[in-house]
Amino acid sequence: MAGYVVAAILLFSAVAYFVGRAAGERFVSANGDQVHSLPGYHGAFVAVWVGIPALILVLVWLSAQGSVIDGLVLGGLPADLVAGKTPSEINLLLSEIKNVAAGHIFSEPTPEIVAASQALLRWDEIARWAMVVVVLAMLIGTMFVARLRLAPRFRARTEVERVLSWLMIACAVSAILATLGIIVSLLAESFAFFRMVPLHEFLFGLRWEPQIAIRADQVAGQGAFGAVPVFVGTLVISCIAMAVAVPVGLYTAIYLVEYADERVRNIVKPLLEILAGVPTVVYGFFAVLTVAPAIRQAGSLMGLAISPNSALAAGLVMGVMIIPFISSLADDALRAVPRSMRDGSLAMGATRAETMLKVLLPAALPGIMGGILLALSRAIGETMIVVMAAGLIATLTINPIDSVTTVTVQIVTLLIGDTEFDSPKTLAAFALGLMLFLVTLALNVIALTIVRKYREQYE
Repeated sequence: MAGYVVAAILLFSAVAYFVGRAAGERFVSANGDQVHSLPGYHGAFVAVWVGIPALILVLVWLSAQGSVIDGLVLGGLPADLVAGKTPSEINLLLSEIKNVAAGHIFSEPTPEIVAASQALLRWDEIARWAMVVVVLAMLIGTMFVARLRLAPRFRARTEVERVLSWLMIACAVSAILATLGIIVSLLAESFAFFRMVPLHEFLFGLRWEPQIAIRADQVAGQGAFGAVPVFVGTLVISCIAMAVAVPVGLYTAIYLVEYADERVRNIVKPLLEILAGVPTVVYGFFAVLTVAPAIRQAGSLMGLAISPNSALAAGLVMGVMIIPFISSLADDALRAVPRSMRDGSLAMGATRAETMLKVLLPAALPGIMGGILLALSRAIGETMIVVMAAGLIATLTINPIDSVTTVTVQIVTLLIGDTEFDSPKTLAAFALGLMLFLVTLALNVIALTIVRKYREQYE
């Protein structure tokens, strides 16, 4: 229902635009140069004041509807059914009612639960149609009021620009609040984890076995949360990937900028860009079906016992995946160097190789380093290739032919399955996420520092 309401708002906004534009055109034909704003601004003014308030109303309605209906459903339950229950038990009760209402019945529900599910469906239906009626009434009312405000000397352009300014401010604030929300959630859950597992054990422990028993009758390990094997595995795979991507990407950019003619460049550069658009699961299939068997076969010829899942296979394919990040940004950085610097070097008798090595590369170093650090961040955060080609077991080794795992893979693994949210196993995912966030933040700070330092030197 919400989708249809949004579609109706967009349709009314389009109609409101043409209504306002038609009014603006009549003002122009009747008053000529005395009209303050163009007809398009009159239409935009009416459309904005029709669409934005209605969208805000729908968002507020949908955000509050669930909690209001939950309260009404709980209020209709017998008092003995909710008396003395903790908030988590009440949430479980609500979940059971919603499952029955949705037809997901796993066991025979009680008559009270069946009645509550029927009440939930009724309240949902009432809320949906009430939203439709209120939104339609608002659309008609705001269109009428906005149209009445139009006049030849009405400052429609100023009003539209003011609304757009506030909209851009709201978008910027939303981005900031979303970032703060991510940071706060990571910190809160990570602190809860560190209350159960000491920080020094997490940062310096050498054994990572997060599988612990969540029930008294369950057989499982005691749990070990030393994250050094996970960090080492991430570092090994990232180093292999960068060892592949940096020279290939950088040399490709140098060739395209300095040596390739325009026809070759027009063919090679789009082909490189295609690599950036290939889904990571495709790279994972390529790693596990092609690269890993080839590495095992080559190892057997040399008498090496190579694991079916190895850091080398994942790192090589990941390196291929991030080549476009380095080559594209390095290409842009090299081409952004002023032509006068290149021409001056060549005029002084330097060769093209000397010009590239001593003039263009130093001048383009900020962009090149930014691309390399961006690719490194991408390699550290990759998940699918590692899951399919490197494995899930945290092994403390730097041998590239052994099976390792990474931070992102462990985050996914820890959050899969039926596990209590306040258990160390689940909260360990947030601690790993916090470490990953701090590492990527440090990489970004380093990149900005390098850019500022060398940009001041060459500008």
